[in-house]
Amino acid sequence: MNKKILITGATDGIGFETAKMLLAQGHTVLLHGRNAQKLNKVHSLLNNDYPQASTQTYVADLSEMAQVRNLAKQITADHKHLDVLINNAGVFKLDNPETADGLDARFAVNTLAPYLLTTLLLPLFDTQGRIVNVSSAAQATVNLDALIGQSFLSDNAAYAQSKLAITMWSRHMGLKLKGNGPLVVSVNPKSLLGSKMVKDAYGLNGGDLKLGADIFCRAALSDEFSNSTGLYFDNDAECFSAPHADALNDAKNQQLIDALDLKLLQLAI
Repeated sequence: MNKKILITGATDGIGFETAKMLLAQGHTVLLHGRNAQKLNKVHSLLNNDYPQASTQTYVADLSEMAQVRNLAKQITADHKHLDVLINNAGVFKLDNPETADGLDARFAVNTLAPYLLTTLLLPLFDTQGRIVNVSSAAQATVNLDALIGQSFLSDNAAYAQSKLAITMWSRHMGLKLKGNGPLVVSVNPKSLLGSKMVKDAYGLNGGDLKLGADIFCRAALSDEFSNSTGLYFDNDAECFSAPHADALNDAKNQQLIDALDLKLLQLAI
């Protein structure tokens, strides 16, 4: 059955490989990218390689919440229904981590943007839908001041905290929606795969990106994930696993959600 799937950060890395896998299976793929020229190039390449495929492109800088809101409006205007959202876009190492909104870009792109986009697109999903959020093996207790832009951290600290934060809100939202909305799962695609992020951060070629794309496709479509809402899949261990202990603390998850909601409300005023 053809599914309509939105992938953020689809112009390179695991997002691009995931798009190729899904198009080869005959699914409709909505491609998001930050750079219009790069996105158009990828779009043309995919249409050439998969001439029977159905694709559509959307441009937005996910470090700016106004652009995230506009992205959601565009998608909602174009589509009455989505089957899967893969929140893949992420950043690690930046020369200047402060965004136009005064946020730390690592938290903005890796945590706030996927939370806001998911929340705004929820009306397009039914109970068979799936939200796949990209986590990491790198997870560290979240500094809520850093989350909302009141302090800035090192690249490693900000990345690890932003990935625990997306794991925490995935669990909270997944359990809240259970039985009444789409499944929400967080996934570590595998450590040190050969993405641009890994090359820039560590100077490593990294592992085969197809390993990450495969687990994203499975999380989006396969029966093995059908009862996984609120859970964390660690592809290093190749199984569902316990995330950082903070993600299992309902009170801390609620504190994080409250901080996210308040900050996004302030930015919207």
